[in-house]
Amino acid sequence: MSEPTQETPAEAPAPAPPALLRWLPERWRARLPAGALTRRVLTLAWPSVAEQSLVTIIGLVAAYIVGHLGAAALAGVGLGGQVLNLVAALFGAVGVGATALIARHIGAREPEAAGRLAWQALLLAGGVGALAAGAGWVLAEPIIRALGAAPDVVAAGTAWLQTVAPSFAFIGVLLVGNAALRGAGDTRSPLYVMLAVNVVNVGVAWTLTRGTFGLPRLGVVGTGLGAASGQIIGALLVIGRLLRSRGPLPLARAVPRPDFNQLGRILNIGLPAGAEQLLLQVALLNLAVIISQFGTAAYAAHSIGLRVAALSFLPGWGFSVAATTLVGQELGARRPDQARQATYVAFGLALVVMAVMGALLFIFEAPILLFFTDDPAVLAAGAVVVRASAVQQPLLAASFVFSGALRGAGDTRTTLLITVGSIWGLRLAAAYLLGISLGLGLLGAWLAVGLDFGSRAFFFWRRFESGRWMALKV
Repeated sequence: MSEPTQETPAEAPAPAPPALLRWLPERWRARLPAGALTRRVLTLAWPSVAEQSLVTIIGLVAAYIVGHLGAAALAGVGLGGQVLNLVAALFGAVGVGATALIARHIGAREPEAAGRLAWQALLLAGGVGALAAGAGWVLAEPIIRALGAAPDVVAAGTAWLQTVAPSFAFIGVLLVGNAALRGAGDTRSPLYVMLAVNVVNVGVAWTLTRGTFGLPRLGVVGTGLGAASGQIIGALLVIGRLLRSRGPLPLARAVPRPDFNQLGRILNIGLPAGAEQLLLQVALLNLAVIISQFGTAAYAAHSIGLRVAALSFLPGWGFSVAATTLVGQELGARRPDQARQATYVAFGLALVVMAVMGALLFIFEAPILLFFTDDPAVLAAGAVVVRASAVQQPLLAASFVFSGALRGAGDTRTTLLITVGSIWGLRLAAAYLLGISLGLGLLGAWLAVGLDFGSRAFFFWRRFESGRWMALKV
């Protein structure tokens, strides 16, 4: 890999880092570039944070609506959501490959090649989604039952999953289309798309779950219809954005034939990332089985706590997206040092913002939980989840940003090995030991989560520091 095309003259004084980052250790501050790169990171990150906030709001709204239907309904939708996350991991494989490769082409000033690759990624997502839809419909009840839920929880989870499953192909197009836009440096369009998804989801779920405006009262099925409707509208909107003549990617209006060379490039990067997410979600399902043994109230609290705690994860997601996009673009432009600097800017900002978010969650956990339920047992267990998550934020910042940078470089095999080794070899084992063997229950399970994120943060950082990702060919 060649050196950067532009360098700061040796005699020029180094610019001061932004005030928000001046508290960092001198070793890290020395890596930070001038404000222009910081602005690029923020420009990419804030729409991604806002977009993921809307995704989280969908989950929060569902939890609020379902939470008032009882603990069984809440736990059932929570288990169904875990299955949906497993399906989304399949699309994540395509999305990661599309983002990394499109960013490389954009950085190399090859927009037509980026557009052709985006089409192939969308075709692949639609095909995978159609297969997943059929499997989700047929296997919904056996899957929910296999997770060890009580009969009333199985009934609720099955009804919700079978309602959402037909929309899986649209979910794939939505997620991969947004990933293509991010690779081109457009993080605002996915934000606007998710705003529409959120509005549709809330409107449909609220009216059909409660039976307002003379419509039937459908319970958990209503929330499933809301989620499915939102995803379908989102897929149509993202396709419309990609087909615009003045869009960030020059996408041909005619649907092309499959290009197995391009599909191979996408899967070469995406399959390890997809395997990582797939095994991650399977591990989370196993963690759900462990937590289910603590009782319905504990799992309901776990479901609420995950959605609430996800609010503090949002900056990590946004700065991870910024690192992925900028590393890909800078490597495409043959500026690896700029890629390294952009990653440290993203990490510094994520560390500060996520620490603040964690503090707010810790302080306000009681009123936040009361928004979703007034069940004393669920409230007590939920407090454990939210507080444990709050103190883990610095570890999450490092894990998100450095893994995002490695994915932007196409180093997805390394992120696969680190993630799978940590979550299967550490999180699940520690959750069983602490939660069941030592009797710590939900607290033990969430201590295991912290150990897992700490391990991943360290190894992602060490791999990034090695610099081997700079020489990868994609």
